[in-house]
Amino acid sequence: MRPENLKTKIFLDSGDTEETKKALEILGFLDGQTTNPSLIAKTPEAQERLAKGDKFSHEEINDYYRGVVTELARLIPEGSISVEVYSDSDSLTDEMFEQAKEMHAWIPDNAYIKYPTTAEGLKAAAKSVEVKIPVNMTLCFSQEQAAAIYSATKSAGIGKVYCSPFIGRLDDRGENGMELIENILKMYSLEDGHVEVLTASVRNLNHHLDALSLGSDIITAPFKVLKEWAELGMVIPDGEFQYKSNDLSPIPYKEIDINSNWTSFDIQHDLTDVGMEKFTADWKSLLK
Repeated sequence: MRPENLKTKIFLDSGDTEETKKALEILGFLDGQTTNPSLIAKTPEAQERLAKGDKFSHEEINDYYRGVVTELARLIPEGSISVEVYSDSDSLTDEMFEQAKEMHAWIPDNAYIKYPTTAEGLKAAAKSVEVKIPVNMTLCFSQEQAAAIYSATKSAGIGKVYCSPFIGRLDDRGENGMELIENILKMYSLEDGHVEVLTASVRNLNHHLDALSLGSDIITAPFKVLKEWAELGMVIPDGEFQYKSNDLSPIPYKEIDINSNWTSFDIQHDLTDVGMEKFTADWKSLLK
C-alpha cells in the first residue's frame, strides 16, 4: 500500500491497461497514468493489428484511444489520466483545442490534456484552463519553457496544470536532466504553486529515487521502474541520498521572473521539435 511518508504522486507511464493492473497489484495504489501516441502505438492490441497489416482509420484510432483511457479511469477512478492531442509542427491552437474538448469529454473527471510546450500549445493550454480543462504540458526541456507554462496558465486553479520535463532525453545527449527538475522546483516554489512538476521520461530507478528525494510533485515512470521500486520496498530517500549523475553536464539555475508575459521567454527547444516528430510518426504508423 501507499507509504505513509510518500508526498509525491506516482503515475504509470504506459498505454497498456494490463500494465496498469500489474502496477496496482505490486504497488497497491496509483495516483494516475500518462499516455501519449508512442505508448498507444506500442499497446499489444495495436501491435497485433499492425502485424496483420490492419491499420486504423482516423475514427477507429480515436475510438481505440477513448477505450484505453476510459478503462484507465475505471481502474484508477480517483486518478489523473493524461491524454495527448495530435500535434505536429503545423498544428494550430484551435485545432488542438477542439481535440482537447473532445478528449476531455471522454473522461471528464480524470482527464488532463497533454499539449506540446510550443507557442501554439501554450495558447491552447491558456484557452483550456479558462474553461476548466486541466492540462499537462509535455516535452519540456528548459527552465524558460517551464516559466512560460507557469505564466500562460496563471488563471488555472491549484493542481490543474502539470509541467512535464523529459529528463531521460536530456541525459541522452549528456545533460543532467535531474538538475532541470531541481531548477524548476526551485523556481516554482517562489510563486503561487498552481503548476505541479511531473518528472517524465524516467529511464531508471536512479531517476525515480532522485525525483522523490527532490520532492517532485509527481513522477511518471514505466512499469519496469515501478516494479524495481516496489521490490526495494518503496523506499523514500532521505536528505542523504546522492544522485549518480555519471558525469553528465550540469544545467545551471537561471533567475527568471515567471510573472512576465509568457511570450517574452525563449521557448524554442530542438528536443521538443524532435519529440513532436517522433509522436507524429508513431501516430501515423497506426493509420491507414
